[in-house]
Amino acid sequence: MARVFAYIVHKGGVADDSALELAAAVRKVDPTATPIAVVTGSGVSLDEVCASLRPAYGEIWKIANEALSYPNAELIRKTLVKVLPSDSIVLVAHDHFGIDLAPGLSIKLNSAFVSDVVEIDGVEGPDLKAVRQEFGGQVSAHVRCDVSAGAVVTIRPGAFKPLNIIPLGGVVVDKSADAGALTAGRRYLETVVAEAGDVDITKHPILVSIGRGIQEKDNVAIAEELAEAMGAAVSCSRPVVDAKWMEKSRQVGSSGKTVKPKVYLACGISGAFQHLAGIKGNPFLIAINKNPKAPIFQVADIGIVDDILEFLPELTNKVREMHNVAAK
Repeated sequence: MARVFAYIVHKGGVADDSALELAAAVRKVDPTATPIAVVTGSGVSLDEVCASLRPAYGEIWKIANEALSYPNAELIRKTLVKVLPSDSIVLVAHDHFGIDLAPGLSIKLNSAFVSDVVEIDGVEGPDLKAVRQEFGGQVSAHVRCDVSAGAVVTIRPGAFKPLNIIPLGGVVVDKSADAGALTAGRRYLETVVAEAGDVDITKHPILVSIGRGIQEKDNVAIAEELAEAMGAAVSCSRPVVDAKWMEKSRQVGSSGKTVKPKVYLACGISGAFQHLAGIKGNPFLIAINKNPKAPIFQVADIGIVDDILEFLPELTNKVREMHNVAAK
C-alpha cells in the first residue's frame, strides 16, 4: 500500500491541534502504517514543530525554505509535488488553508480527491472507504475512492480523536533540497488582526456557545444567565453574528475566533465544519440540539436532544442549586 502522509499546519513554533487528529486518521487508513508528517516553513520555529511531532509520527519530513515562511498554498503545492511519491495518500485538515491547498494538490499529483471526511473505514482492494457529509451535514455519504494512484483527503477538524499510543520517537528527515527553487504568483503582504471585543472568548476555560437555535436576540439572555452561573463566557456561531444578535468578537469558527476551552457547550449549533474549525484543544464538548441528526452530535462527548429554550433555564437552575449546596 502507498505511504500515508499528513500535512501539518503550524504557527509560532506550535503545531496545530489537527496534527494529532491527522495521526489518528492515518491509522484509520492503514492500521499498520507508520504515520509520516510533512512540515514546511523556515527558521527555528520549524525545528521546534518537527521536534514536537516526534511522539505521534514515525517520520517527520522537514522542508525548510525562506519562501515557505508564510503558508502560501500555491508554493506548498509545488513543493509537495516535488517531494512526495507519486502514489502518496495525503491527509490535510479541512480548514480554510486545507480547502485552498488540497484540491489543486490532487490535480498536481494526478490523484483522487475526497473532501470533508468525518470517518474512515479503511482500504478494501484499491478503494478507500470513507464517510463525508453533504447538504450542510444533513446527509452522511458513504463513498469509495480508488487510491491506487494516490489520493488527497481533507479531514474535518474534531472528527478524529487523538489516540493514546506509545510514543513513536519519530525521525526528522530533511527534504529541503528536494523542493528546489520556489516562485509564486501571489505573495504574503500582512496579517490583519481583528479588534478585540468586550470579552476575549479565547481566554475562557468554559464557553456557552449559541447558534441559530436561540431563535431571536431576546433569547440570548438565557445563555448569558447560564454562563454567569457557570463562570463561563457566551460565544456564538456565524448566523448569530449575521443576525446582529451578538458582536463579531464572540464568533467561533474559521471566519471568527479560534478557542481552546476545557468545556464547550454547543447550544442550538448544527456543527458545520466552519464552526468546528475554530474549536481547538479537544475540549469536553456538550451538544444540545433538538435535531437528533445534527452533525454536532458526531463530535460531541455528550449529546442532548432537546429545545435549548427549555433546557438551558433548567440547567441554569440546577447549576445554581449545586452552588448553593456547596456554599453551605
